[in-house]
Amino acid sequence: MFPKLFEFQNIIVYTYAFCVVLGTLLSILYTKRQAKRERKVNLQNSFFYLIFIAGFIGGKLFLFFEKPFYYIQNPENIINIFSGGFVFYGSFLCCVFTIIWYLKKHKIPVLPMLDILAVTTTIVHVIGRMGCFFAGCCFGKPTDIAFGMVFPKTNNITVHPSQLYEVFSILLILITLLIVKQKKQFNGQVFLLYVSFYAIIRGGLEIFRGDKRGFIIENCLSHSQFIALCLLVITGFFYFKLKNKNHLI
Repeated sequence: MFPKLFEFQNIIVYTYAFCVVLGTLLSILYTKRQAKRERKVNLQNSFFYLIFIAGFIGGKLFLFFEKPFYYIQNPENIINIFSGGFVFYGSFLCCVFTIIWYLKKHKIPVLPMLDILAVTTTIVHVIGRMGCFFAGCCFGKPTDIAFGMVFPKTNNITVHPSQLYEVFSILLILITLLIVKQKKQFNGQVFLLYVSFYAIIRGGLEIFRGDKRGFIIENCLSHSQFIALCLLVITGFFYFKLKNKNHLI
């Protein structure tokens, strides 16, 4: 793997951190450009600072929820949460609620902006998952397939490169969203399709994940799969509700 991008004297730049920063910068540029072009909205930098903080808190909070009893019984290890690792759904959900609150407060149309931010999220996510690949985390289960890989924490065992599965899946979602965005039937459609598509893909990819995961039903339904099922139900409800209203404003 390639966990360190470069090292100069006592300064180390980790590839995962670099990918997160790169994805964030590209997503900010895209969001600002599209918001101004499509909705004549000039987003302030405070908007992006707020999203970053919400994403950080949500990602770390859900990391705690994956093993709550462990951290309750070993409170001294709670500080280790902040040394690395994020739960995507935790970051995503906290960001969505924060974004909706901000847009309503500043009287910016919510649904059109969520459509823009759906594409934004895929940009951050795909580059971030490449960071996971280089860092050797979020790897898959043991396999004997030809394109299996060995990661630092797999003890020389060949596993599914599940990070790359997700990268290619998100790229496919991104292409689909850009196509739908050109001829969307109602505002909010792109965002709801993104959430639905990713929920389906993430639920399937969990089957290949081999790193330690939290489960709602042990070895049957992971936390991420449970959240994905909930989101599918919620997005399905709003999709048909908005479609029937033809809410294209």
